[in-house]
Amino acid sequence: MRRHFLRSKLHRVTVTHSELDYEGSVAIDGDLLDAANISEYERIDVYNVTNGERFSTYAIRAEAGSGIISVNGAAAHKAAPGDITILCAFAEVEEKDVADFKPTLVYVDGENKIKNTRHSIPEQAA
Repeated sequence: MRRHFLRSKLHRVTVTHSELDYEGSVAIDGDLLDAANISEYERIDVYNVTNGERFSTYAIRAEAGSGIISVNGAAAHKAAPGDITILCAFAEVEEKDVADFKPTLVYVDGENKIKNTRHSIPEQAA
């Protein structure tokens, strides 16, 4: 049996551009893609913290170090510059590998520069 797990997350990145007439997808700063181990054209889910929208698309590479998070094409209706988003990629994991599986979690500052990375989310306290 295979189970579906969070593989990579870019946590609370800020949308910098929203380009309705650009070919679809989300352009992501190349440094962020590399840090999260997300490949160009890989499917990602986008969770817009600002307005509650959730949608799937694919990643394309933006200039490394630029801080760009550009929501393009039809998805531009779902996010605007300044919106806070979470970008996730998932993987199927064999049952025998579940215990050792760890996601890559990338945390950024307000300019989409990497603050830190982790492989687990702290336990939520009551």
